[in-house]
Order: sequence, then structure tokens, then C-alpha cells
Amino acid sequence: MTFWDYFWLMMSFLLYVSYLVVLFLIVKDIFADSTRPGWGKAAWVVVLIFLPLLGGLAYLIAFGQSMSLRQAARHDVANEDSDDDVRRTAGTNPTEQIAQAKTLLDDGALTADEFAAVKERVLRQQ
Repeated sequence: MTFWDYFWLMMSFLLYVSYLVVLFLIVKDIFADSTRPGWGKAAWVVVLIFLPLLGGLAYLIAFGQSMSLRQAARHDVANEDSDDDVRRTAGTNPTEQIAQAKTLLDDGALTADEFAAVKERVLRQQ
């Protein structure tokens, strides 16, 4: 094989992988769209199975903008959930953390050494 044969082989492989990524993103979006009824999802999947290139282009033309909006909304929800977790975890003051550790010590979930280590860590963070 010549250099150009390898070059075109790699280019065609790259295009094929790109096509598969787009197809999987379309299928993911079809099933993630809660406003689309089940028969509509089934119809799009059938179209993508029997006419993948034409069906993929039609879906991107028809729903490309809403596809990106749904993805952005899912991303925003995930960020808000993550921010809430961080706020909830970091929002406790040292007194509350030591009181929670003392409760765990009283329940037997922590040993005295572990309680002392938690107390030292909390007081060192101030």
C-alpha cells in the first residue's frame, strides 16, 4: 500500500467513527426527550435503523437546536446538583461537625481515636 492508500484509509475510518458518534448522540437524545411520545421514539429508531444517513440528517435538521438545548438543560441540572452537594457538605460549621462526630462516638460507630482525629482535623481547618 502506498502513503495515499493509508491516508484515505485513516480518513474514512475517522469519518466512520464520527458518523457513529453522531448516531449514538441522536439515539441518546431520542430516548432522553421526555416530551416525545413512545411511538414517536419508536418511529425515529426504525428510521435510523433502515435509513441511517438520511434519518440522521433529517433528525439533526428537525431537532438539532432543541437537542442542544436539552443537553444544556441536563448539564445545568447536574451542575446545580453538584453545587448543592458541595454547599451541603461545606456549609456545616466546626461545632456541628464535632457534634456529629460525638453522636457517632456515642453510637459506637467511631472509636475514641477516630473521634480525636476528626476533632483535630476540624479544628485545624479553621
